[in-house]
Amino acid sequence: MKFYIARKPTSESRSLSLEFASIGFLIKSGLFEQPLIGRSGDMGIRLANDEFEQDGARRPAELPSPVEILQALIRFNTTNPPGEEAACVMYIQQLLEDAGIETRTYALDPARPNLLARMKGSGEAPPLLLYGHVDVVGVDMQAWSRDPFGGDIEGGFVWGRGALDMKGGVAMLVSAFLRAHVRKLPLRGDLILAIVSDEEAGGEYGASFLVERHADYFAGVKYALGEFGGFAFHALGKTFYPIMVAEKQLCWLKATIRGDGGHGSMGKPGADCMAQLGNMLQSLNRNKLPIRATPAARLMIEGMAAALPLLPALLLRGLLRPRLGGLILKLLGEKGGTFAPLLRNTVSATVVRGGEKINVHPSEITVELDGRTLPGVTPQQFMDELRRFAINDSIRLEVLRHDPCAAAPDMGMFSLLSDVLKEADKEAVPVPMLLPGGTDGRLFARLGIQTYGFLPMPLPKDMQFTKLIHAADERIPVEAIGFGTDAIYRVLERYGVQP
Repeated sequence: MKFYIARKPTSESRSLSLEFASIGFLIKSGLFEQPLIGRSGDMGIRLANDEFEQDGARRPAELPSPVEILQALIRFNTTNPPGEEAACVMYIQQLLEDAGIETRTYALDPARPNLLARMKGSGEAPPLLLYGHVDVVGVDMQAWSRDPFGGDIEGGFVWGRGALDMKGGVAMLVSAFLRAHVRKLPLRGDLILAIVSDEEAGGEYGASFLVERHADYFAGVKYALGEFGGFAFHALGKTFYPIMVAEKQLCWLKATIRGDGGHGSMGKPGADCMAQLGNMLQSLNRNKLPIRATPAARLMIEGMAAALPLLPALLLRGLLRPRLGGLILKLLGEKGGTFAPLLRNTVSATVVRGGEKINVHPSEITVELDGRTLPGVTPQQFMDELRRFAINDSIRLEVLRHDPCAAAPDMGMFSLLSDVLKEADKEAVPVPMLLPGGTDGRLFARLGIQTYGFLPMPLPKDMQFTKLIHAADERIPVEAIGFGTDAIYRVLERYGVQP
């Protein structure tokens, strides 16, 4: 078996990416007659047998299939950092403009643009937003059995970085958007497509930039489809499809530990920074924060319990009771790890800074803490909880970043998404999901937009979805791409229809 040891993109590859982006802009400006992006090799050019009108002439649509779009996207190395998503975004822009769809780009950095496109609806319903990111995490020194940027199809899977997170989802969203245009789908509300950069590093150049600088483009939007959800997982004979309706809040903290400095050869009769650090780290590892049953967690657990036999259902519902939840999580062992972060605030020490010389006791140590709080919990409530259960009052805490979200999700569109999934897969049990991590949904939430993680993927029972994300040999079933595209398109058909 051939293994690929992935490395960081070189300066030469980054230069090539920028050159590709520049060519795209030249094409857009009309200096080349024939589009170059996405027109060569095995990317393929086709989409169903639809036709559309462009420049007054009617001709067969020349667009890639959803799988071919995914393959093309994977072949752009958009590892973040540095990101440099321009060439990848330009490829999508060219697809849309070839189909006759007007687009616009906004960028805080020209190498990291964001693409927006809109189709007009009748105005009977609010605009609907579809969004996804094209940057990916690195593959540095991971051992892959396929080229991580090859986009190869083998064994019924498309292989490559971003296949799951989230170029596969982008391929679905772009394909459904194009299909709606090609088929002249009568829309009840405007349909907006946003392809963004920089999600994997916090969104400063992507969703955050759009929300802060171009909020007017999203005026009136109430609901959005994006990551992270819709994938199948199998438990106790049931096929669950979790749809993300909420995510935990990001709350990064800095802990500052102060003590008496001194020569390393001397004892430490006074306050010792290192000892305090050791005590704090052990306390964080040993003491779990209390269980809280939030509305989103309750919706998820109740939804799963309703589909399970009596005893497993009782066990699940017991997680929502603070006095029983901790005991049940212990009894569940590793299986309880799925639910534990959904029921309590969590904190992880990730960066430690202190000490300058090997023979000097540090007088100050700082520790950066990755805090993830349940929806509705304020930074002050979080710090008070840490003081009570894990961190000594002598250690200073300050907030580095806090991205809030609503205390309870807006479930107004959930029934439509659920119905579409149950029609597509007769075994499907759609359930709301609280995501322990974060997505760009928390940023669009600043505009009052409720995101649903809805990228439907039927997966094999032995495929460990969450363990493949950001890992070597990331891949997605070929059939899942078409399934997800069809499901999203059916949502577009029904969005805004009065029951």
